[in-house]
Amino acid sequence: MDKLRAMATFVAVAEGGSFTDAAARLEMSAVMVGKYVSQLEQRLGARLLERTTRRQSLTDAGRVYAEECRRVLEQVAAADASVERLRAAPAGTLRISAPVTFGACAVAPAVADFLTRYPEVRVELELSNRAVSLVEEGFDLAVRIGDLRDDSLVAKPLCLYRMVICASPDYLKRCGTPASPADLGAHRCLSHMVWNRRNAWHLAGEEARSAWQRDPVLRCDDGLGLKMAALAGGGLLLQPEILVRRELARGELVRVLDDWLPQPRPVTLLWRQDLRPLPKLSRFVEMLMEAVGEEKKGAD
Repeated sequence: MDKLRAMATFVAVAEGGSFTDAAARLEMSAVMVGKYVSQLEQRLGARLLERTTRRQSLTDAGRVYAEECRRVLEQVAAADASVERLRAAPAGTLRISAPVTFGACAVAPAVADFLTRYPEVRVELELSNRAVSLVEEGFDLAVRIGDLRDDSLVAKPLCLYRMVICASPDYLKRCGTPASPADLGAHRCLSHMVWNRRNAWHLAGEEARSAWQRDPVLRCDDGLGLKMAALAGGGLLLQPEILVRRELARGELVRVLDDWLPQPRPVTLLWRQDLRPLPKLSRFVEMLMEAVGEEKKGAD
């Protein structure tokens, strides 16, 4: 019996409450989960779980054993990490979570450079606008936009997330260039589908805020889709500057209403507290700070 594997499996059952939940988390069959738990019970000579048709609950012995298993597994993980820290070059798997647009435009290119420089590293990059739990979901690094609520993590400011309003030259030629938010009523506006009154980007001033939210002609759940519609002359676009930076530089999109843009939001890097972060994490943070910092200087 693989004792450590069996202990990790039992802890997963204790935390998830069922063999099915543990199997999904560990990517094994529920039957195999049951075998590991049964082997532990036979070896210990004690029942660890009370089983029903749908759920398992810990016995008194199970509660004590689960806590001791957690401590053992943490010590093993710490021992493994101490060896990895001794390696001169970054290695292993680096798990990163980043918002969709910023992650695709800024983080993914940095990941490509990082992998070229450090071939012993593998990266799992999840692009999602949800706030992941670094500890519970096993992420090494998270990129967050906006105010932070978790002060248990290390936080490092990265850059500012700026918005821009723009349209294609063809659209502006056909429909005119808005001089103030009051002109938006006569224009075709493109809007992100997830925006609402609580989380939308608001233009400066109450008049501007209500004007932008008025009846968009296109709502889409993807920023790239909105950009492509704007390039095709579909209307005015309000999106992150990083998404349209190249198109603006080439003149394929033209900025408008700069005086009424929403306030920039801070972009922050988050990782778990560690006196000596692993090289795969510390080196990537350095590279991302350098890459995005240069982009930020060019935009200022």
